[in-house]
Amino acid sequence: MEGILIKNVSIVNEGKIFIGNVLLEDNLIAKISEFEIATNAAVVIDAEGKYLFPGCIDDQVHFREPGLTHKGDIYTEAKAGVAGGVTSYMEMPNTIPNVFTQELLEEKYKRASEVSLANYSFFMGASNDNIDEVLKTNPRDVCGIKVFMGSSTGNMLVDNRETLEALFSKCKMLIATHCEDEGIIRHNMEVFKEKYGDNVPMECHPLIRSEEACFKSSSLAVELAKKHNSRLHILHISTAKELALFDNKIPLKQKRITAEACIHHLWFSDADYKTKGSLIKWNPAVKKASDGDAIFQAVLDNKIDVIATDHAPHTLEEKQQSYFKAPSGGPLIQHSLTAMLEFFHTGKITLEKIAEKMAHAPADCFQIEKRGYVREGYFADLVLVDLNSPWTVDKSNLLYKCKWSPFEGFTFHSKVTHTFVNGNLVYDSGKFDESRKGMRLTFNKLAR
Repeated sequence: MEGILIKNVSIVNEGKIFIGNVLLEDNLIAKISEFEIATNAAVVIDAEGKYLFPGCIDDQVHFREPGLTHKGDIYTEAKAGVAGGVTSYMEMPNTIPNVFTQELLEEKYKRASEVSLANYSFFMGASNDNIDEVLKTNPRDVCGIKVFMGSSTGNMLVDNRETLEALFSKCKMLIATHCEDEGIIRHNMEVFKEKYGDNVPMECHPLIRSEEACFKSSSLAVELAKKHNSRLHILHISTAKELALFDNKIPLKQKRITAEACIHHLWFSDADYKTKGSLIKWNPAVKKASDGDAIFQAVLDNKIDVIATDHAPHTLEEKQQSYFKAPSGGPLIQHSLTAMLEFFHTGKITLEKIAEKMAHAPADCFQIEKRGYVREGYFADLVLVDLNSPWTVDKSNLLYKCKWSPFEGFTFHSKVTHTFVNGNLVYDSGKFDESRKGMRLTFNKLAR
């Protein structure tokens, strides 16, 4: 006897919901049927009343390993992701040291193969002087190139126009960008520092890292991508103004320029700085409620292609410092799916659209092989959800190494009950099976 049978479940996939049965064998989805499946499966899960989603693919996380592991590490943050329904992630290069060489990149892959419960990929980092190393990156087993066109850790700010032209003209891989104009931000910082000294209120953050800073940088990225026919993916859109840069008339698989929205820009607004303070200090900043509403509509209208987290943990002690000292970023990956399901409960989005934006679209955007869908022959990355199982976020149920969340005290209506990674039941109602680790993602990037 081998395999797992999930029966009587509502399957959310490719724009439809239907009640069926799914058989998992080895790493794959062996059979999907609306009728009973004859099998000697070792495990049978009667999931009547529950919903089966393709596993979420988070295209932007910061797991802090190596060099910053007091904040989080690949093991702890991937485990938190699995508990939240994230079966695959793509991690960023602004660790210590910055991932500017192929050797450093492969060290991260090796570490993930040893400890990550979820599937993984890692971005190669670009600097002002490592383009030759960037161009060595293998598009078959690396998700993309990350360019910080705005301030970041260490030497990761790429602000040289000549370097950017070379990257966009020579790089054939997906280029993912953080877009904020450094000159505008520095000017704004000086203005607010002159007014408040070191005690700048947190609610000034979206005025310092302003709409103007975001739009100027995003516009430059789009200009370069169009000029060189590059494959551009702009991360964490935070303003309504930037939406004019994107097209929803082209099917995702044909787009050369795509965009991402993050949970925090959909959930929080500048009004929340009064109660949340630095806990919602991100770069780009959480801005006006009207920006969040426009971004949400752009997700629904397919101007924005994927939903992710920009999961970026810091310790609570670090976050509780004054404005200029408190780092930007926060933990989100354990709650991304349940947060979007909360929007379903309020009527803002359908279950089918959640599956599209958190699984199908990331798989299509990055051309990930055999993932992101509930399809026979695909890897069995799946999530079971109970839509009517309220629970409250508190420190006792947080799996992040940093042990805090901007959602603490909030009661979600939906709960992830089971997560399958490559056919293995990794998470089952609070219990983990860590006997098998996730796999390195592979990509079919030869045709795009």
